[in-house]
Amino acid sequence: MRLRWQSAGRLAGLAVIFGLCAAAWKTGAVQALYWPSLVAHRAEWAADVAAHPIAAPFAFLGIYTVAVALSLPVGLWLSLLGGLLFGTVLGGSLTVLAAGTGAVILFLLARGLLAPFFEHRLAGPIAKIRPGIERDGFSYLLALRLMPVFPFWLVNLAPALIGMRLAPYAAATFIGMVPTSFVFNAVGAGLGATLTAGNRPTAAILLRPDILLPLLGLAVIAMLPAVWRQWQSRQKLRAQAR
Repeated sequence: MRLRWQSAGRLAGLAVIFGLCAAAWKTGAVQALYWPSLVAHRAEWAADVAAHPIAAPFAFLGIYTVAVALSLPVGLWLSLLGGLLFGTVLGGSLTVLAAGTGAVILFLLARGLLAPFFEHRLAGPIAKIRPGIERDGFSYLLALRLMPVFPFWLVNLAPALIGMRLAPYAAATFIGMVPTSFVFNAVGAGLGATLTAGNRPTAAILLRPDILLPLLGLAVIAMLPAVWRQWQSRQKLRAQAR
């Protein structure tokens, strides 16, 4: 009887999660967070932030957290929106807190509800991450956070399905999200300054320091996977030479 109740509870939980995901797409909530919509409604949202300076950051935090917990593909746009509305420092801080909290919630959901649904469907991708997580979970996950080699949703789900402990997962997640979060928020803040001045973003905007420098930072982060792979290859060669 207890197993039946557990199965029924798990099915109900899955129904709620997938229902929320379907509702987010069906109602247009996901599409409303894409870049064209952000630009179109920026002035309206900026006015709301100015009118509700305390509630607005918490609303943004809640929306971003739920989006990550449901693995909705809007993280990039929400990071830019954080810069547009709150600036680099506050927007970046909110992004790290929301993305990290959402990832932890997804980790707990994956461990408790989603494991039977995903463990076989994601067996192939998880197999690529499993050796590193089992060998050195914190360091390996931190590297994956700093270097987006795998999709964000997979890096959120896989550690839970592999059996990683929550504490190192949470620590690596929050620390690893800091660089890219602040870079994207800095880009959003620079675009916000351009839009506020009444100008349309063009290719020339890329030469402005407030846009160029964050993009250069992002380029450095994007190069890290290649550097990491090269370092791993050298380590293997040294190990074989011994």
